[in-house]
Amino acid sequence: MNLQEIGAQIRRSRLGRGLTQAQLAAAAHITRTTLNRLENGLLKDLGVRKVAALLDQVGLGLEVTDLSFESRKPNLLRQASISASVSFKEALSEEALERILLTGKVPKDYRPHVRRLLEETPAPLMNQLISQVERWAPPGKVSRNLKTIRATVGLSSPSSNR
Repeated sequence: MNLQEIGAQIRRSRLGRGLTQAQLAAAAHITRTTLNRLENGLLKDLGVRKVAALLDQVGLGLEVTDLSFESRKPNLLRQASISASVSFKEALSEEALERILLTGKVPKDYRPHVRRLLEETPAPLMNQLISQVERWAPPGKVSRNLKTIRATVGLSSPSSNR
């Protein structure tokens, strides 16, 4: 997870707890400007103590993970769920996105998220995401579900090879 993703998680958790930026910044002993820049992905660096203080205030924590070759593969499902959630108060979780892709059923609350994802994700990345999720499904199932999903969220047939 990078600093931009951490900032997005902090924003979602802060809003979920009904806190303003000023309240959270004061509780974590940082400036509101720093918090604003972090949440908007504009901050290039922030010390681990400040990040930990913010995470603690919104009920989140840091985790140390193994950086072996296998764990360095991009988690496209995580990236897609974060990207699809940027403009929305409620986040689309990895699990919810995976369920949508595997079943072809999009809950009403997540239709704007999924529409944004389908409209803004480049075809090569969408194809990689489909390949990643299809590891848990019969071959071609997610690709077929995508047609149903596109119709559900009000998009016409895919342009190019999406």
